[in-house]
Amino acid sequence: MTSPTPHAAFPGRIDPPPYAASPGPDAPPPYGLGGSGRLSAARPAHAKRREAADAPPPAPEREPACGRHRVPMSRPATGPATGPGRASAAAWPIGALLLGYPLWWALGLGALSVVVLAVPMAVVLWRRRPIRVPKGFGLWALLLVGYLVSALTLAETPDGTYGELGTGRVIGYLMRLAVYVALLIMVLYLGNLSMAELPQRTLVRWLGALFLTAVAGGLLGVLVPRFEFTSPLEMALPSWLGGNPFVANLIHPTAAQVQHVLGHASPRPEAPFEWANAWGSDVSVLVIWFVVGWWTYGGPYRRAAAVLLLAVAAVPVVYSLNRGLWIGLGVSAAYLAVRGGRPLLAGLVAAVAGVAFLLSPLSGIVAQRLDNPQSNGIRAFTVATTVRVATSSPVIGYGNTRTAYGSHRTATTGRSAWCPDCGHPPLGSDGHLWLLLISQGFTGALLYVAFFAGAVRRYWADRSPIGKAGTLVMILVLLYMVVYDGLVSALTLYLISFALLWRNGATTATGAFPGDRRRP
Repeated sequence: MTSPTPHAAFPGRIDPPPYAASPGPDAPPPYGLGGSGRLSAARPAHAKRREAADAPPPAPEREPACGRHRVPMSRPATGPATGPGRASAAAWPIGALLLGYPLWWALGLGALSVVVLAVPMAVVLWRRRPIRVPKGFGLWALLLVGYLVSALTLAETPDGTYGELGTGRVIGYLMRLAVYVALLIMVLYLGNLSMAELPQRTLVRWLGALFLTAVAGGLLGVLVPRFEFTSPLEMALPSWLGGNPFVANLIHPTAAQVQHVLGHASPRPEAPFEWANAWGSDVSVLVIWFVVGWWTYGGPYRRAAAVLLLAVAAVPVVYSLNRGLWIGLGVSAAYLAVRGGRPLLAGLVAAVAGVAFLLSPLSGIVAQRLDNPQSNGIRAFTVATTVRVATSSPVIGYGNTRTAYGSHRTATTGRSAWCPDCGHPPLGSDGHLWLLLISQGFTGALLYVAFFAGAVRRYWADRSPIGKAGTLVMILVLLYMVVYDGLVSALTLYLISFALLWRNGATTATGAFPGDRRRP
């Protein structure tokens, strides 16, 4: 007798086991039985049991590092982690921050836009509880707690400094506190968006778009250095608040800082960021993500455009007279040569670019800057005084910056109403490490270093383009903390880079990014 059609021809069909209770007369025969009810030789009775034993196990579940929801490991790690796609409505706050930065700058909210957009980010987080937290983020939380505790010493005036507790000191403290809280919310927000809601490549290209904005602002500073205007926020604020030096730097849009670094008036681009040094640190971070988005993940036309845009960006980079930026670019080139997939090609490109630069007029500006290190004495005095003052409150610091008596040339002169240009920059203004020492003591500085150094150690093994680029940014953070004040825009970019690393690592570890099953 002819055997029936094998069961494999009917995928999805569920049949009773052999020798089950007899079904109705119109029902199909049991599995493996022909029309006569005899067991088919092609399908022995134990076939189903053997198939069940040989079938692949169901997709395992992996408990994320933090949070109580479980995530099935059923999706590949490579597709959603780096593949192209459109961001969902839930990702609009970060898109508004990065793509809309020129508008925020024109409104007077450039660096402070992250504080404004932290509100809708917090709403998105609240909707998708429980909230995932990256490994090592407890250090950042402790840093924030330490800053709250440091408010206890805001009224103190350590030896060698002057000034009483006033609105300026309180405003500076509250603004930095708001930035720290907003950045904490931003990192958690980015880490709890799924890859479907915000693909990694989309976020990288948004950072590349901000790089183009920074280059355009740098060219504006070179060509029209005196360009500035009163922002709407500046017009709306009362004079006692808008006139505060720290607040004024943040809300008053200017194209460049004109300084006598070379012995004569020289423009140093700063648009669309807070000041010239912020422009330098931000560009050195953004160019990394621009290269990843436009070269690594770009097609031939995008790569050709990237080469031309990088050549244009060299003009404001040189005119910035920013030695920290130049050193950072050198460190990035060395890192690329060591960890890049094609070290010989990277070395050849660097050599060609170096020769082209030496033959250009820009090399003369760099030589002049290196021959005029006027800021070295100022930095040395500020750093030494900051460390000395910090030792008098090593655990919690003094909550905010302080102004020291004297300068690197005199021990008596201080800023006053009759001599506003006298004195010295505030203690803690020459690097984020020194700001942490004066505001949060050695404890705060140690937590900051441990957080970013831990990120380098944790994500060093990630050999993907995003993993290597993010690790490089973490290394630059540890370099820049001794020369650049991280607040506000620079620290925002540092922590967006950290979030990219976290998202990349979570995808690689679980095979599907936690939160993929959530609705926007």
